[in-house]
Amino acid sequence: MELGKVETSKMTGLEPFHIDGKNLNFDLLSFWQWSSSEILGNALRGVLAEYIVSKDIDCPYEIREEWDAYDLLTPEGWKIEVKSASYIQSWEQNKFSNISFGIQPTIKWENDGTRSKTVKRQADAYIFCLLAHKDQKTIEPLNLAQWEFYVLPTTILNERVGTQKSITLASLLKLEPKKCNFGEIKDEIKNALS
Repeated sequence: MELGKVETSKMTGLEPFHIDGKNLNFDLLSFWQWSSSEILGNALRGVLAEYIVSKDIDCPYEIREEWDAYDLLTPEGWKIEVKSASYIQSWEQNKFSNISFGIQPTIKWENDGTRSKTVKRQADAYIFCLLAHKDQKTIEPLNLAQWEFYVLPTTILNERVGTQKSITLASLLKLEPKKCNFGEIKDEIKNALS
């Protein structure tokens, strides 16, 4: 049996849950609110960072691709990997979190559903997104002034850190990434990859 890719449709949030066409009194928006309101937590903050970067670079995707070998694609065709970190987490902390980003080489899924034999970093550039705000009472991930963005071509990671799986902020800064604000990421990617 061959099962092709299931195409995802963009949802509005108004789609009701139902039982064989009989609508129930809750909808997709209520699920999103239930499951996705904690945007400071590690898992969802990473997806939020991808969304923020996608808006800055004019990513042509209308829907996030869950299993792509890289996170985003620029209109120019550059593949982008987005990583996020924050000093403040949603759970109780005794101190600020140490800042570290995952950078491990990966194996991509091929179009035929098999895994590639090549282990490598799949993107052309990495965008390291740091929610840098350090006041727990005023932290707001939707306030893009609280974020710092660092753009680094993958070639530099490959040359300088090899197959290393993670990198601290201090080590990343030694690689001299381009630091920028929201609204400047697209230009920094162009400068780094042109």
